[in-house]
Amino acid sequence: MREIIRLLRPYQYYKNLVIFLPLIFGQVLFDVNAFYKTIIGFLCLCLISSVNYIINDLVDISKDKIHPEKRKRPLASGKIDKLTAVIIAVVLFITAGLISLFLSKMFFLFVFSLFVTTQIYTLFFKKEAFVDIIIIAVNFVIRAVSGAFVATYNNHPYIEVSQWLIFSPFFLSLFLSAGKREADQKLLGKGSEKHKEVLKYYNKDITKSLMIISTTLLIIVYSLYIFFSEYKFLIFTLPFSLYVIFRYLYLVESGSEVARHPHKVYEDKRILAGIILWVFLTLVSIYFV
Repeated sequence: MREIIRLLRPYQYYKNLVIFLPLIFGQVLFDVNAFYKTIIGFLCLCLISSVNYIINDLVDISKDKIHPEKRKRPLASGKIDKLTAVIIAVVLFITAGLISLFLSKMFFLFVFSLFVTTQIYTLFFKKEAFVDIIIIAVNFVIRAVSGAFVATYNNHPYIEVSQWLIFSPFFLSLFLSAGKREADQKLLGKGSEKHKEVLKYYNKDITKSLMIISTTLLIIVYSLYIFFSEYKFLIFTLPFSLYVIFRYLYLVESGSEVARHPHKVYEDKRILAGIILWVFLTLVSIYFV
C-alpha cells in the first residue's frame, strides 16, 4: 500500500490548490455549497494528476532508473510492476471522469483538457526546450480556471473568470519551472541531459535569463492586479509577496532541495512564514476590511 501511495505522488497535489483561487477572490469562500463543490473538484484534479504521474513514470522508467533521486520511485525500483500501475491509472481515470461529470459538464472538459495537455507534454514536448515549461504553465491555468466551473448555470461559471486568474497562475508556474530547471542543473551537473534530455538546452545562462524574465513578469502581474483590484487593502500584501519570491530565488541559487521539490517548502521556515503571512493578509483584505 505504501508503494501505491508513493506511485500516486500525493506530495504533488499542492499544484491543484490553485482551484481555490476563484473561490477566494470571488468572495464566496464561506459559501458552503461552493466550498463543498470546490473540495470535490480539488480531489478530482488530484486523481487525474496521479493518472498523469503514473503514465509519466511508465514512459520514463528507463531514465528514472539511472537518476540519483528518481530511481527510488516504485516503478523504477521495481517495487510495483507495469501492469499494476496501468490498472491503477485506469481506475483513477474513470473515477475522476465520473466525479467531474457529477459537478458539471464544463468542469469535466477542464479535467479532460488537463489530462490531454499533460499527455501531449509527456509524449511529444517533454524534450522540447521552452515548450515544456509553457505547457506546464498552461496546465496551471487550467487548474485555476476550472475552479470557476465546479458549478455552472447554462454552461456559464458561477464565478466570473478574470484575466488575472489566467495571468497569475501562468507566470507563477513559469517562475517555479525556471527555478526547477536551474536547480536540476546544479544537482546533475554536466551529465544532466542523460537524466532529462531537455536539460541539454537549459545551460546556466539560459536558466538565469529565464529566472530573471519569469520573476519580473510575476511581480509585474501581481503588482498590477493588487493596484487595480477592488480589494484596496491587497496593496499591503506586496512586501510579503516580494519576500517570498526573493527567498525562493535565494533557495534556487543556494542549491536548496526546496527549489527542486517545492512541496518541501515547510523545510524552510522563513519562506513558510512569508507564505502564511501573505495568505493571511490576503484573506483579511478580501473578507474582513
